[in-house]
Amino acid sequence: MASLADSVSFEDASGQQSIATRSWRFMRRWPVIPAVILVVLVACAIFAPLLAPHNHLWGDLRAPNVPPAWLEGGSAKYLLGTDNLGRDLLSRIIYGARISLQVAAIVLVFGAVGGTVVGLVSGYLGGQVDEVLMRFVDLSLAIPFILVALTVLIVLGQSLEVIIALLILFSWGGFARQVRAETLSLRTLDYISLAKVAGAGTTLILYKHILPGVVNTIIVVATLQVGSLILTESILSFLGVGVQAPTPAWGLMVSDGRDYLDTAWWIALFPGMAIFLTVLAFNFIGDWLRDRFDPRLRQLND
Repeated sequence: MASLADSVSFEDASGQQSIATRSWRFMRRWPVIPAVILVVLVACAIFAPLLAPHNHLWGDLRAPNVPPAWLEGGSAKYLLGTDNLGRDLLSRIIYGARISLQVAAIVLVFGAVGGTVVGLVSGYLGGQVDEVLMRFVDLSLAIPFILVALTVLIVLGQSLEVIIALLILFSWGGFARQVRAETLSLRTLDYISLAKVAGAGTTLILYKHILPGVVNTIIVVATLQVGSLILTESILSFLGVGVQAPTPAWGLMVSDGRDYLDTAWWIALFPGMAIFLTVLAFNFIGDWLRDRFDPRLRQLND
């Protein structure tokens, strides 16, 4: 009887260990937690009017600085509490996701297209064209963005359109440099030489033969750029030159809460956590995509 009981317990333990091992391997192989965070973020951005429990612009002046629901003095009506104007923090964080994704999406589209074109032309043509274009890339990467943005926004006025334009002007350099590096290696391959012999023009070679080979690099760079774009927009809003009140931007919400850290810390904490989790999730997704697209890293992980 004892041996039978020991055998059953051993099988149960091994079964539980096997489940735990498989679960751990699955979590390592696939970015489950970052993907869940991104799905929630996108859902908040798309369905904000349906998900927000309160109006994100209007507050109850009779209920300022209400703590989160689980703290003493909190209310189930405001799960994450309210700010100094009585506005629901959860609703403003949900709408803030829309601002962050809107900025990141627009900037990435224009930055990726512009940087890809520059990188393809520079890497394929080489010579003086490559030298001139890469010096522009070096210039864009060397200029301190925050200082330029502060100056331009003060001169031209603070608006979301100006912020997006500035981010586009400074976001294409990373794409150009990475795409150029890939193009330099692809242009020496045999199928490019055969395309030239067949009479294919430069535009056709770049579009049909080289561009498909750099798409993976573009996707990885774009994913890694999203986090930095969201962080940069939040920094500008925190400094007071980004998205203006009463629009609920995460950086602006953190800035509004810095004067209440001693009495109402949740005003700054929860938007800050939203920024942290979003940037971290995009960075994890970018690292995972880089590992999956690189055969050498994929073999190591497998």
